[in-house]
Amino acid sequence: MFTARTLREGKWPILIFAALTAVVGCLNHGAWWCWALTGIPVLLLLFTISFFRDPTRPAPAEAKAILAPADGRIVEIKPAREPHFLNGEAIMVAIFLSVFDVHVQRAPIDGEIKFVQYNKGKFLDARDVNASLQNENRVVGIESPDGFRVTVRQIAGLIARRIVGWADKGATLSKGERFGMIRFGSRVELFLPPGTEIAAKVGDYAKGGETIIARRK
Repeated sequence: MFTARTLREGKWPILIFAALTAVVGCLNHGAWWCWALTGIPVLLLLFTISFFRDPTRPAPAEAKAILAPADGRIVEIKPAREPHFLNGEAIMVAIFLSVFDVHVQRAPIDGEIKFVQYNKGKFLDARDVNASLQNENRVVGIESPDGFRVTVRQIAGLIARRIVGWADKGATLSKGERFGMIRFGSRVELFLPPGTEIAAKVGDYAKGGETIIARRK
């Protein structure tokens, strides 16, 4: 359920809330309000540990399946222009990650990372219509062995201030393999070539590395 890599990303908030829990616990005098006060850092500690969970998920064996790169609710599916890696028109599938979702990103296809670009920007709420274009983000372009290309964009949010990349340009990924993480609520966008058959719809809940978002023709 947890991995050393994700827990390492959450090291400081976990240590801070653990220390706060210990301090408040030591000052507890047994009164009801003391127990209530002690419960606050305990809940924050448990929530933080839960946030950095990283479940194991075997990828579907279907060869043409394109998997969700992140956990969360699908909030948009629409035509869009992707200028970084696909360099043209695309189909965008946007996933909103709440603070309760797993925040690890996974490869939607087998392939090599051919493009990585970090773009500085704002930290608007990830649900804001301007967040996609204005927020800080990391763009990852993946190309399969036979030349099929997809782009994944990790987008920071109001609370999410840190985008982590565990794999860089030149890395070879298997479908469903972890390649990064966004700390706290955020948004992930998947850009697919025109003509790709979309299997999901707006409102669906996706699981990264497990849910089939689309299929190659």
